[in-house]
Amino acid sequence: MKESLQGRALKLLAGREHTRAELARKLAPHAEDPAQIEALLDDFEKRGWLSERRVVEQVVHARRSRFGARRIEHELIRKGVSGEAVAAAAPALKAGEQDAARDVWHRKFGSRPPRGAAERARQVRFLQGRGFDFEVIMKVIKGRDED
Repeated sequence: MKESLQGRALKLLAGREHTRAELARKLAPHAEDPAQIEALLDDFEKRGWLSERRVVEQVVHARRSRFGARRIEHELIRKGVSGEAVAAAAPALKAGEQDAARDVWHRKFGSRPPRGAAERARQVRFLQGRGFDFEVIMKVIKGRDED
């Protein structure tokens, strides 16, 4: 039995929030006409079943404890979130970045400061890979995170 386009979309949304672009991409192979998808997504947005704001909240909540602001912003953009929504989330991401960086650093390296330049470089690269700003990283590694 072939599942309806609306049924597929609802099943996807039941699992997690999706952006309009993600849902359109996942539904495209099952639609006969791209206009069908657009009409369905418009209807879902009108009903409140599809919300960019909820996607942003979900991603930020899920990623905040492990990643920095840059990495989370990049993920939001990759998911198809509008630039305005990403910009609106940026201040909250930046506000908690130092605490998140300190928590990630403590989990990975304990509370010991790096011994030597090579160890410091390794810790900096790790935190940069997680999307934290260099200034924040240096404060955390040097133990000046009371600011």
